Amino acid sequence: MTDVGNPPQYFWCVKHHRVETGQDRCPAKNLLGPYPTAAEAEQALQRVQDRNEQWDEDDARWTGQP
Repeated sequence: MTDVGNPPQYFWCVKHHRVETGQDRCPAKNLLGPYPTAAEAEQALQRVQDRNEQWDEDDARWTGQP
């Protein structure tokens, strides 16, 4: 991966359950992001859950399930 951009990018590490940035971050396989702020990175798992729920609802409507 390339250098962290300007402005900095933030990632949520699913291995360590923390925000990481810069060259001292985990491998990409453990990261969600990038996010523009640390606060947004902290909400990464909630965002994943919200999207999964929405997709499940969409799938249920598509297949005609209640």
